[in-house]
Amino acid sequence: MTQSHPAELDLADMTWPPPPYQPPVAPVTDEHGVRRFEGVTYATTPGYRPRLLDVQVPSGEGPFPAVVWIHGGGWLDGDRRYPPPTVPAALLHGSVLAAGLALVSIDYRHSLEAPFPAQLHDVKAAIRYVRRFADVLGIDPDRLAVWGESAGGHLAALAGLVGPGSEDAEALEGAHGVGTGETGVRAVVDWYGVSDLVALAGHPLPGMPAGAEFPDPYDALLGGAEAERPALARAASPVTYAKGSTPPPFLLVHGTRDGLVPFSQSEALAEALTGAGGEVTLRPVEGADHIFLGSPDIPEIVSESVAFLARHLDAS
Repeated sequence: MTQSHPAELDLADMTWPPPPYQPPVAPVTDEHGVRRFEGVTYATTPGYRPRLLDVQVPSGEGPFPAVVWIHGGGWLDGDRRYPPPTVPAALLHGSVLAAGLALVSIDYRHSLEAPFPAQLHDVKAAIRYVRRFADVLGIDPDRLAVWGESAGGHLAALAGLVGPGSEDAEALEGAHGVGTGETGVRAVVDWYGVSDLVALAGHPLPGMPAGAEFPDPYDALLGGAEAERPALARAASPVTYAKGSTPPPFLLVHGTRDGLVPFSQSEALAEALTGAGGEVTLRPVEGADHIFLGSPDIPEIVSESVAFLARHLDAS
């Protein structure tokens, strides 16, 4: 018996090998007019899970400026769908959409799948993908920003600073997914991200259960101890690329009592960006630990972050 092919599958358009990405899936529109593209494959690599992204586009006439959200999790864990547990998804997503911004939430390879710079390659691939399919998604390709928390904040800072003129640019841009295209962004929001891996060498990691077999996140990211890979640690540090760059505007938000990523990490990046002539706002969250634990001001922090992005993306 011969199987019939679905009507929507045009075999004449198929190629082999298939491209290392898929075009956007058909969106679903909710009762508020928000269009959602869910589970879009923006990059594939043999032997790895496909890298996926979700897009939420406000109701109304586009194209809309867009924010690429990069999740945290120590580069070892995390999921595009879930902000940190202190920040409700409804608050984060709703605030972005209400400001007239589209939201692109991305997954990336974890460090035990592939060490750095794989994670930055994936972020760059997602930005290229959004620009390649901007017309389908209803996004303005000239008005993109990145926003990340923890490991995602580190990657957002790198995405904002690493460009064609950067040191080792070719190796850091990667060629995954769409493969080529502009990856620059107009603004960066970095929540409590690492900026200098060399300075963090030997920093104790609090809160690990006794006897737990949890990898050191810095060693896992680098594929070995920092002392064994000092050049790679420097290459993975956003402060490396601030000097001599023309950075986009940065908003750095960090708890002053962060026991996992010290507040001094954001201070160092702010100093480097200021030295490069960049526009940078360092927002301390007094008394807060990592993921803003202990802070009652999370709705205000989200609001301030969205307002910063909306201002620099000229959102209506």
